[in-house]
Amino acid sequence: MNKVLLHIEGFVVFSSSIWLYGHYHFSWILFIVLLFAPDISMFGYIVNNKVGAIIYNVFHTYTVTILVVVFGVIFSAPLVLAIGLIWTAHIGMDRMFGYGLKYPTEFKDTHLNRV
Repeated sequence: MNKVLLHIEGFVVFSSSIWLYGHYHFSWILFIVLLFAPDISMFGYIVNNKVGAIIYNVFHTYTVTILVVVFGVIFSAPLVLAIGLIWTAHIGMDRMFGYGLKYPTEFKDTHLNRV
């Protein structure tokens, strides 16, 4: 049951981010181009599993993206807000499909399940 709730939570974050992005009339081309950009963090696994997990988790935690969104709102920086919403949508999409934060053992070990 907890796993299902986490998938639903990911869907809600993903769809809310998309709705807000559209509400602000940001570029959908930018959205498509940047949606998978946080996955570049997987290159940390070239070093080793521990470094890969740390870098991946920093780029896949809501804390960072929420700070980016808040920064964009407070300082009236539309590009920063757009990037924050895209980034948040990416994480929500990952959670919706069952990809979670990584453990340092190997890439497939996540807080949601073994991928």
